[in-house]
Amino acid sequence: MKKSVAIIGGGITGLATAYYLQKEAMEKDLPINVRLIEASHRLGGVIETVKKDGFVIEKGPDSILERKKSALQLIEEVGLKDKVVSNTAGKSYILVKGKLHSIPEGSFMGIPTKVSPFVFSGLFSPLGKLRAAGDFVLPKGKAQKDQALGAFFRRRLGDEVVENLIEPLLSGIYAGDIDQLSLMSLFPNFYNIEQEHRSLVLGLNRTMPAPPKKVQNKQPTRKGMFISLTTGLEELVLQVEKRLHEGTVLKGVAVNKVCRETDGYSLLLSNGEVEKADSVVMAIDHNHAQKMLSDYAFMDVFKDMSSTSVANVAMAFPKSAIKQDIEGSGFVVSRNSDFRITACTWTHKKWPGSTPDDMALLRCYVGKPNDQEVVDMTDEEIIKIALTDLNKTMNITSEPLFHLVTRWKKTMPQYKVGHKERIQTVKESLSKELPGLYLAGSSFEGVGIPDCIDQGHAAVKKVLEFLA
Repeated sequence: MKKSVAIIGGGITGLATAYYLQKEAMEKDLPINVRLIEASHRLGGVIETVKKDGFVIEKGPDSILERKKSALQLIEEVGLKDKVVSNTAGKSYILVKGKLHSIPEGSFMGIPTKVSPFVFSGLFSPLGKLRAAGDFVLPKGKAQKDQALGAFFRRRLGDEVVENLIEPLLSGIYAGDIDQLSLMSLFPNFYNIEQEHRSLVLGLNRTMPAPPKKVQNKQPTRKGMFISLTTGLEELVLQVEKRLHEGTVLKGVAVNKVCRETDGYSLLLSNGEVEKADSVVMAIDHNHAQKMLSDYAFMDVFKDMSSTSVANVAMAFPKSAIKQDIEGSGFVVSRNSDFRITACTWTHKKWPGSTPDDMALLRCYVGKPNDQEVVDMTDEEIIKIALTDLNKTMNITSEPLFHLVTRWKKTMPQYKVGHKERIQTVKESLSKELPGLYLAGSSFEGVGIPDCIDQGHAAVKKVLEFLA
């Protein structure tokens, strides 16, 4: 008898789940019917690309970390290997006290692996450098289940390294307050390094793979650690969707409630219909998951889990309009700065082929945890903020040829201290009270594109085990 699996949510997690579930069913000749239900009229979630006048503009994430292999595997499986492009490994900067400082060479997420670039960096005062050297002599921290990223790094390296280097880098990724974010959910490897090697700097040097040996007369590589697609990341969404079986996807219909029945699950849809399923994968954010399962008290924990909002503005200029140019791929902003933008990517330098040769594309981000109201400002207000801040370090002499403002409301889940334990408790409750129902997505076990694909893989495995 044919089994049915409902996947709620058509972001990259839900897409990967549907794709790999159908692939496994076909390869193993399993009688499984897959239904992917998406509330909006498009798939991909925050992955969205706009093409205009020769520009390729990402409205959401612009890159994938290459060392996490699941995304590249999916890209290759759907025939996009020839579209893969690496970012240019140009200089990146941090803006501190109104001045751009290049990120010290050999820093890994802000932690030094080479001493001399830190010693000569203008990012830190002599006292700040001396305090950071305490990492070499301080004892390892007490063993504990979890702690805040900020407290962990401050104890090892001091306030200056955290405020001027680590915090801007990590806030750019997670759009959160590192003094609340969970170490064990986001960077358990750093905790393990400290416990095993005591010093973070020494431990990283011992555990990181050695850089490739330089070949004589070979030009140094300009290849960075991230990849994208020459046609934009939304191409991955379109190609995965194209490979799903006909009739798999239902768009423009929301799931209002999920109810357990004696013979599986009923999904109450916004169009008044009911979808039946033997197993359900909820590839959605924690807020929607909680509302759909509001009858279950163990889901109430998600009511206290926050998400931040962010906005970005892409602005196109002739290169000639940027009179004071900077060599590099962009900068992030220290939270002690009076800037309202949190980062700026010089897209035309970071991504080869993303802009016409004589054009520049700048992408600025706003929405600090303590400045959420900026996300709701008008396009004109956000552009003015971005240009005012940019002109403190650059000299842009004209208005943009065109702009694109994107607002992502409550899309950045905050993994606060204790997150990992809370998710584990919810999963245990689900397996007891709602067998065959699984959570996957950026709210739970990783926010990056590869993390979401990995969660899709894991959900497929669990569904198959349950239905077997």
